[in-house]
Amino acid sequence: MLVREAMTAPAVAIAPSATVRQAMRVLLEHDVTALPVADRTGRLLGIVSEMDLLLGAFEADPRAFARPPSGGPSAPEPRTVEQVMTRDVRTARPTTDVAELAEMMPRTRIKSVPVVDGPAIVGVISRRDLIAALARSDARIRDDVLASIAAYAPDGGPWDVTVEDGVVRLTGRDDEQAERIVEVLARTVPGATRVLISPSP
Repeated sequence: MLVREAMTAPAVAIAPSATVRQAMRVLLEHDVTALPVADRTGRLLGIVSEMDLLLGAFEADPRAFARPPSGGPSAPEPRTVEQVMTRDVRTARPTTDVAELAEMMPRTRIKSVPVVDGPAIVGVISRRDLIAALARSDARIRDDVLASIAAYAPDGGPWDVTVEDGVVRLTGRDDEQAERIVEVLARTVPGATRVLISPSP
C-alpha cells in the first residue's frame, strides 16, 4: 500500500505566526493530531503537534497541593506556533511504501508525517491513518481485490479470493506470470497485510 492510499488529504497547514490557541482550535476543528507549518508560498517549515502546543500551557493549580507551589514567576508561555513547532521534519512522498512508515513510527515515536510532492504539501499520514487502513473489513478488502483483478488482469483466469484478518489468499491457475500479476494487484489494496497464492487443486 502506498502513502497516497492511506494519507489524510488535503493537508491542513498553519502559518508560523498563528497563535498557539489558534493552532489548538484548528486541530480540534479538523480532528487531527498535528499540523504542517508552512510559509505564504506553501513551503514546509515544520510541524506542530498536540504535545508541542501543550508546552507551558498550564500553570500549577494550588488546589492540587497541600502548600501553594513555591518559586518565582514561571517563564512566559509560548505565544506562536513558530516558538513550539518541530523544525527537523521527516516527510514522505505519495509513492512511499506504507510499510516503511509502519516500521519507522514506533521506532522514532513520530506520530504524524507530512506528505510532500515536490514543494507542495499534499497530505499528512498519521498512526491513526495506518490503523484505519488495517481496520478495513475483510469483505471490503476482498471486493477491492476482485475489482482490481477484473480491471487490470481480466485475461488472467478466474481466481478464488478469501480474506481473513487482512491476509489475502488467492487460488487460481498454475501460471507463474499470472500469479505474479495478481499478487502485485492484491498487495496494492488498502488493508491487505499479506498475500498468499496457491494453484487450483
